Amino acid sequence: MNSQNTNFIEKNTVLHLEKFLCPEVRELVSKIPKDIKSTMEEIRLRIHQPLMIYANNQDYFVSKEGELLLEEKNGYRISKRNIENTLQFITNYSIYAVEEEIKRGYITVQGGHRVGIVGKVLHDSSGVKTIKEFTGLNIRISREKLGISSSVFKYLINDKKEFMNTLIISPPQCGKTTLLRDLIKNLSDGVPNLRFKGLKVGVVDERSEIGACFQGIPQNNLGIRTDVLDACPKAQGMMMLIRAMSPQVIATDEIGREEDSVAIQEALLAGIKLITTVHGNSLEDIMSKKVIGRLVKEGTFERIMILSNSKGVGTVEKIIDGHTFKDLLKLPIQNKVAD
Repeated sequence: MNSQNTNFIEKNTVLHLEKFLCPEVRELVSKIPKDIKSTMEEIRLRIHQPLMIYANNQDYFVSKEGELLLEEKNGYRISKRNIENTLQFITNYSIYAVEEEIKRGYITVQGGHRVGIVGKVLHDSSGVKTIKEFTGLNIRISREKLGISSSVFKYLINDKKEFMNTLIISPPQCGKTTLLRDLIKNLSDGVPNLRFKGLKVGVVDERSEIGACFQGIPQNNLGIRTDVLDACPKAQGMMMLIRAMSPQVIATDEIGREEDSVAIQEALLAGIKLITTVHGNSLEDIMSKKVIGRLVKEGTFERIMILSNSKGVGTVEKIIDGHTFKDLLKLPIQNKVAD
């Protein structure tokens, strides 16, 4: 799990993403230095506020000349026109065609990038109808990194080469979804050097972040034996997969509701393995939560992985045996496996 053993391939995503920006913002983003672009995670457009990017684990303001600033004073101010024109590019000049996505507060575009949307929300007794009078966009850059889970995969299979139920605990923006995505690919394709054969994997991608489907097609490589339910509630999706797709592993992101627990129990009774994530900072933090804490205490998860950004995004702090609660990483080294 040392850095020299972690070889991965990353798509060049930023150039592809720039075409979705309005011309004024596109020109400024194109001037950002390549080394900063390679770490860029978000581009934020807020009406009457300076253009911001999040990279290198910090916020930068972008000037009218495309320079990166740590103070907002000389930042390029986003206009309503900038936001409206960017939305036109994102939706291919047909906002009405993506009304269902807008209702959820985000749009997934080609390449797997997600665009969060805020503005005036219209709702009725059935819930949110749509968002209009857009005031802000958050473009989250999808970075598919193939191979980042290779150094930890051996901890997640037993002596019989069987995958063990796994929970990934992580604070926001610490690489959990990126790591989960590559673990799914390895589960699906198999890992020959570990003599691990590929399994049928069902993914319930409620927030369209794992597969990042665009027009129903996953933009990220989730493996050859993987089936994806996109934008589907987790509990319902797990039951749908159990009944129809005969998965050997079910993967989801960010569980926590009581109905999730019920669906997990159904999957376990059917002999299906599980890999999922949850927001948290430590095992103790998770234990204090009602639903996920109960599952952990009951020994549902045979492996518990804890991530942080203490030595960069994706630092693996611990890999814990879910029955003994002992840390399987014998050396007291914090290992980086995902960005």
